[in-house]
Amino acid sequence: MQELSHILKSPSKEYYSKIKIGFILLSSGMFKETFDSLQGIDVTSLDDSVKFEYYSLLTRAYYDCAGYDNDHHYTPYYADLANKFIDSAIALTQPNSYDKIYLTGYKKLKNGNLQSAETDFNELLDHHKLTLHQTAIVASTLGNIYANDAARREQCADLLARASICDIQSSTKETVALFWLAELLYKTGDIKNVYVYLEQALADAEFYGARQRKIQIGTLLPIVAAEKLNYIEREKSRFLIYLASITALALLVIWFSIMLSKQLKKLKTKEKIIDDKNVQLEKINERLTEGTKIKEEYIGYFFNVISGYILQLEKLKRSIDTKLAIKKYDDIQIIIDKINIKKDRDNLFYTFDHVFIKIFPNFIDEFNSLFKKEDQIWPKEHEVLTTDLRIFALMRMGINDTETIAKILEYSEKTIYVYKMRIKAKALVPGDQFDHRIMEIKAVDLK
Repeated sequence: MQELSHILKSPSKEYYSKIKIGFILLSSGMFKETFDSLQGIDVTSLDDSVKFEYYSLLTRAYYDCAGYDNDHHYTPYYADLANKFIDSAIALTQPNSYDKIYLTGYKKLKNGNLQSAETDFNELLDHHKLTLHQTAIVASTLGNIYANDAARREQCADLLARASICDIQSSTKETVALFWLAELLYKTGDIKNVYVYLEQALADAEFYGARQRKIQIGTLLPIVAAEKLNYIEREKSRFLIYLASITALALLVIWFSIMLSKQLKKLKTKEKIIDDKNVQLEKINERLTEGTKIKEEYIGYFFNVISGYILQLEKLKRSIDTKLAIKKYDDIQIIIDKINIKKDRDNLFYTFDHVFIKIFPNFIDEFNSLFKKEDQIWPKEHEVLTTDLRIFALMRMGINDTETIAKILEYSEKTIYVYKMRIKAKALVPGDQFDHRIMEIKAVDLK
């Protein structure tokens, strides 16, 4: 651009090119070269717009020098020069324009009048239509004011984030907002994001060649990197602790589960034993109750029968004694002939059958349910129980001995055995289960 201005022999264009080169040099942190570039410029020959850029550039250069030296000797000197040049720049701006309000606020900021400067910057953000680059400049400057106020750090972070976004959207690489945001987050302990922002800020500085910015970032980046490494190590240690805790807890849960399972198995085994015992006790109780009822019923029955036979024997004895006394021996034979043993036995069986059916009213039906229809045994009209039914009725009463059954029914043991085998052979259930099914036939609840 300078070569072209020489060819064109245009001093104004040469001065303008020097100002642009000075801006690049200043942005790169090359202060001496910036001032060298601005030497020899005849300000009086410049247009107002170029003058404004010239004074703005010198303002920034001297303020940056003051901030860079940061001492009691040179800093005030550079600050005074910057104030003079910024006044010259402000004088060239239009009333209520962005440039006028921003430079006025910027001067107040550099001279310690923060509250008034804040008002100017808020005025720009709230009531002026700014470009993305202008928004980034104002937001980052206002955020820098809030940075030193702990109560307003959240607002500061929002403004710096807004400025960084605007820089990205406007493709601005000479950015300070992202670096300031990283510094702020470092103070709050957000190491993870700080490292990311610093890396991006360093990449921008390297792209633009901003030496001063690279030095600033290079000073903070190793510290943040070390903090990040420590953070990662702490997270790793915390993760290992969590993992160990979870593993221990899992093992403890597994151990408790195993122990609980064993205890439950033992408990279930004991419960099964108890249930089995209860079932056995219930069966025994049922049998005892049933036996008691049967005994009560049959004791009364046999008491009546025996009483009847005793009366008959007593009557027979008196009759025989009388006949013997009067020596009527033939009459004694007549009395004896009148005794009908078969009829008495039939009466005994008939009474037994009635009492049994009273106790076991479902006996015949349940007995026949064990056979096919053609093999079922049903009493005739004048019968209560048949001989076959009576054999198993006696068994249901608890008389299982074949010899005893044979004596009661006046049959031989062999005959009783044949009866039982013949009946069991026709049953629908195996012979070893038949007796068990007979014993399961329930008695009624006798009151």
